[in-house]
Amino acid sequence: MKIRRILATAVAAAVTTPVVFLSAAPAFADTKPSPSSTQKPAQNEDDKPPTHQELVEAVAKAQAKLDALEAERKQVLKDLKDDTMDPALKAEFLAAQEAVKLADEAKKTADQKVVTAQAALDALTEASTEEERKLAEKDLADAKKAAEDAVTAKTAADLRLGKARTACDDARVALARKAELLRRDIVLAEEELAQAEQDLEDFEELSECVEDDAVRIDLSGPETITAGQPAVFSMRVTNASDRTLDLVDVYANASRLILPGEDIDEDTDFTKWSIPVEWSSADVLEWTPVSDEFESIEVGKLAKGAHYDVKLRLTPAADSPAGQGMAFAYAEYENNDGSCGMALDGAHVGFDILAKGDKPKPTPTPTPSTSTPAPAPSTGNTGSTGNTGSTGNTNTTQQGGSSSNPVNNGTLAATGANDVLPQLGLAAAGAVALGAGAVFVARRRKAGTQA
Repeated sequence: MKIRRILATAVAAAVTTPVVFLSAAPAFADTKPSPSSTQKPAQNEDDKPPTHQELVEAVAKAQAKLDALEAERKQVLKDLKDDTMDPALKAEFLAAQEAVKLADEAKKTADQKVVTAQAALDALTEASTEEERKLAEKDLADAKKAAEDAVTAKTAADLRLGKARTACDDARVALARKAELLRRDIVLAEEELAQAEQDLEDFEELSECVEDDAVRIDLSGPETITAGQPAVFSMRVTNASDRTLDLVDVYANASRLILPGEDIDEDTDFTKWSIPVEWSSADVLEWTPVSDEFESIEVGKLAKGAHYDVKLRLTPAADSPAGQGMAFAYAEYENNDGSCGMALDGAHVGFDILAKGDKPKPTPTPTPSTSTPAPAPSTGNTGSTGNTGSTGNTNTTQQGGSSSNPVNNGTLAATGANDVLPQLGLAAAGAVALGAGAVFVARRRKAGTQA
């Protein structure tokens, strides 16, 4: 769905502002957070989302960068085809070729003089004078010396031409290498442009969507789950609007919370706390993993007042330590007329995690209360499962909570609020980041790293 970016924005806000999730804290501890702990911290300038104008300028800048790289590579390829190189290199190569040509001619001339001088010496007879013989021998020696000098000059000319040719070849290789590097830069620039265009599109689409209560999620499940063993939670998605929603998607994910002694900050890798989640429903009978491949649970069309029931199966890793965990669910919708939206107040439910082999502690008998008991949850007709437009009981059970109900407290109350709340909020935000919208956030960070 195009409004998936709304969820990513909510995730980014949650990660940078953990206090958003501290609203669930009273269910985890008896002590209420102090007023100062519920105040939103000042947002860093770097955390401010870009404006529409900045995104437009980013697209123009990325396009200009791509155009410049493509023009430069086009010129390099032309130089390579035309064998265009540095004028000095080309001049030296031509001069070296001419020197070799002259050296070849000089050597041929010198060799011929040796042959002539040798023939003149051989032509002398016994009648020739000693003076004539000495002169012929001198001419032959001079010719041989000239031939040797010609060989030396020829060797030097050949060496010069070899160096000039190597320099030209190196220049061609450099051009080819530059063309290849520019090709790679162009690929990256195309990706940067596509990312900038996508960010602009996301912004424009985001501005068209609303945050409302059109979709309500109720989430419930066991108070205790065991490492290595699956636990099934129930989720009901209800159309609480006054119209039919044409396409509804739900995102679900879960995570264990921070343990004492574990340090976390904005750079923490929350994936190590992620709990795998699978889902099934009346029309999707097989357990389907909530992953990059199936990043949302597609509810589809949901009539006014209708609900869709989903089972979520959480399976902590077998080596997971004992502690606490939370499951989260968020929904978004899009209509055929272009309207879209989501409710940031998704459902969340807490639970205890037992290490493999541990047994749950017995629940103490509650002390009778003299206060007036709260009314029992409604037990009305649950309606049919699926998105057929039926209505039914949307109250949560005593084992779960929703956006308007407290989550399970498990044993978290014993930890106390003062030490747990700040890290609990960040852990919860990290858990959200593992689910819906995480792919979009990661893509933004990757693009920023490559830029």
